[in-house]
Amino acid sequence: MAAGRGQFFSSILRGLEQRPGPEGPGRGAAGLRGAAAPERGATGARWRRRRPEAARDPAEESSCSKPQKQKQKSRFPGVRSSRNKENLVEKLPSEILVKILSYLDASSLFCVAHVSKLFHRLASDDVVWRNIYVSEFGSQTWKPVDEAVEENQSGRWKKMYFRTVAGQEVNKWRKELRDISPYTGLPRQTEWVLRNLNVSWELTVVDRLGRETTLEQSRAYFFESSVIIRWSGGSFPLFHHFSSIQMHGVRKENLESAKVRRPRWRSLMLQLDMRTHPNQFYGKDKLINLRYFPPDVIIGLWRGQSDVAFIMVSLHFYNLVEKSLLGSPFCPYSDCVDPLPVDDSDPEFGLHGYTLHFVLHNTGTEIMSGHFRQLPCSPAQVQRSLVKLDVINRTDLSQHRSLSGSIKLPWKSEELEGSVENCCIMTLTLLDEFQKPFWCVSSPISIRVAKKSLSSDYSDDHFLMDYHGPEGQVKMVLVWLKEQNQFFLIRLSLFVAVFKVNQRFSTNY
Repeated sequence: MAAGRGQFFSSILRGLEQRPGPEGPGRGAAGLRGAAAPERGATGARWRRRRPEAARDPAEESSCSKPQKQKQKSRFPGVRSSRNKENLVEKLPSEILVKILSYLDASSLFCVAHVSKLFHRLASDDVVWRNIYVSEFGSQTWKPVDEAVEENQSGRWKKMYFRTVAGQEVNKWRKELRDISPYTGLPRQTEWVLRNLNVSWELTVVDRLGRETTLEQSRAYFFESSVIIRWSGGSFPLFHHFSSIQMHGVRKENLESAKVRRPRWRSLMLQLDMRTHPNQFYGKDKLINLRYFPPDVIIGLWRGQSDVAFIMVSLHFYNLVEKSLLGSPFCPYSDCVDPLPVDDSDPEFGLHGYTLHFVLHNTGTEIMSGHFRQLPCSPAQVQRSLVKLDVINRTDLSQHRSLSGSIKLPWKSEELEGSVENCCIMTLTLLDEFQKPFWCVSSPISIRVAKKSLSSDYSDDHFLMDYHGPEGQVKMVLVWLKEQNQFFLIRLSLFVAVFKVNQRFSTNY
């Protein structure tokens, strides 16, 4: 099929180039200077330029007899030099070019769009993509998929086609995603669906000169409600040359079973401007320093250097399948959640019935896991635009939890590996009273020494772990028990932004 299209475009080009020139000395109908004559070979017809013997320059003939010139001619047997470098195909009317492009399939049309600016504009024509969409999906109805598409009507059918292709693949596994765990409030089979859809994550690093470096994931560490993605061993630019970072979710086609190869749709999930985004020192060991870019990016740098050893991103399972496949290359997927109707009969509507699933883990093991129901809250605990939820009270010894193992974050880069002490990953899933995910976070978190003792029940050293995000905060107090050689979590408090509660429950706290 591709060979047929190539011969079709070649025949058009040859017909346009065989234009009769002005007659003059040595130029006749039967002997045009520069006319093409067919030369038959094993692979078909080739066209080469013939010139009269009298028109050849002896100096040129002697120079062409050199081995170097002969080698260049044999290397490019089908290339013909021409004084007229204008692109004759692009001089055709747009209507004719659009008609020609309408015979291509979606994959070929997507590739043609990268030839030039003109072909990029013509290959995004709504009429062509509407015909492709109707021929494949059998419907001409169109609904705006996001605000960007609604505002910019140009190219809406192209975007709708790729959205529908990705959506149909996801719909095959919708039934599996409907099986919700009452423990986490998330689909049980998220990891299984991602693996069966062959979903992976690509990282694109842009340097200050605008050069892009795209890396495929090195490893994915799956847990009950989150996954950690690591990229290492690639040709990263120097850290101080970083301009921005983008992460896309992609689905790799199984080439053995795929009948039609389509271009991979890239769904934007993360975009950081490294020049303006705040970052902080996160931890170190003998080999690397860690830099933390909120909310979920860790960059490992070789100590004393600006070389990047690895990059890790922590992702929560909430809508992870949709975010990895249904976003656009330039806009992340957004889940529209309608606000609940106001319950006038309940004066504390939206302030009770919360359930928390909380996990501290690293790339290898779970350090602590807990499930907490009916978290207490009242309007009196709405302070500084934050709703406070007490999960573990430091005065109630029965609520204190022990941590299994030390707090550390293992890492690996090519043949080297190690672990950074006093840091790990925190994954929390806060469910509302209807057992729907309300606040989901999966982010790196570090531990630091408290300046003073925060509990009279423990005489050992106290430590703090804090998380600050746009939708809320988490504060923890830990005690290191020397006799047991382990940490105890003696306080855990959540602070949810009031605007998030009002937006969800249509309240006005």
